[in-house]
Amino acid sequence: MAQWIKDYNAKCGATLNTYGGGGSGKGVTDFISNQVDFAGSDSPLKPAQFADAKAKRCGGNDAINLPMVTGPIAVAYNLSGVSKLILTADLLTGIFSGKISNWNDAAIAKVNPGVALPTLAIATIHRSDSSGTTDNFTKYLTAAGGWTAVGGKSWTAPGGTGAQGSDGVAKAIASTTGSVGYVEWGYAKASNLAMAQVDNGGGPVALSAESAGKAVSSATVVGTGKDLSLKLDYTTKAAGAYPVILVTYEIVCSAGNPSTTAALLKSFLGWTSTDGQTELVGLGAAPLPVPIQTKVVAAAKNIS
Repeated sequence: MAQWIKDYNAKCGATLNTYGGGGSGKGVTDFISNQVDFAGSDSPLKPAQFADAKAKRCGGNDAINLPMVTGPIAVAYNLSGVSKLILTADLLTGIFSGKISNWNDAAIAKVNPGVALPTLAIATIHRSDSSGTTDNFTKYLTAAGGWTAVGGKSWTAPGGTGAQGSDGVAKAIASTTGSVGYVEWGYAKASNLAMAQVDNGGGPVALSAESAGKAVSSATVVGTGKDLSLKLDYTTKAAGAYPVILVTYEIVCSAGNPSTTAALLKSFLGWTSTDGQTELVGLGAAPLPVPIQTKVVAAAKNIS
């Protein structure tokens, strides 16, 4: 978002302010309480939040979720001498629930023949703040791996070490031998972390913009009206599809925005859904599949 704002301001002669960040939970809260003109969240608004936004924020108009970025979730690890690691949804569920506690566990070794796995305790790292990354990672584990802990934006499973924000998780993994954690791809790349391949049943798949895009291509729009909330298929076995994904939404009032900002919102979100998509791969994200992008562009044009 920082890069998008910088480039948009330069190309369009605008003066958008710095993007605050702070996590998906804070973004939604700040939007509903009218602290920001729009918000980013890795999870769409829930029904109660839609109602609050309509009554308190959008002057009786609907708030909408506009998917804008494919944000792959890297399963990053810190194991000296292990350059290639394959994990399945079942293994990830076992590891993050504490049922698989050592890297040389027979279940991990079975999926990684020929890999010299160390006799070393597994240290799991999770987000300590309210996070859409946590929400989507646990949705993946629930759908594909039988995860039973309570889902949502807050990590609820026992054990492990919490870290603040994606940057904090990446730093914790980098500094902890034997660790594994979930973190947005861009942060894993920036910290030069090793990333596991994930096998959903269709063969191991390495994380890339292309493999994440293939997984999002199977998503379906479940939002009503102008809302474009997506249902992701975390259980996909499509060849070459990396299944541990999220979509970052920009949340905005569909109408009723202040006259001083409505035109700028329409312009900026229109730019991010078109020209801005070309910048994503270099920033550790992936562009939207064309069918979804087309819907987002049309929705952005109708913001008022």
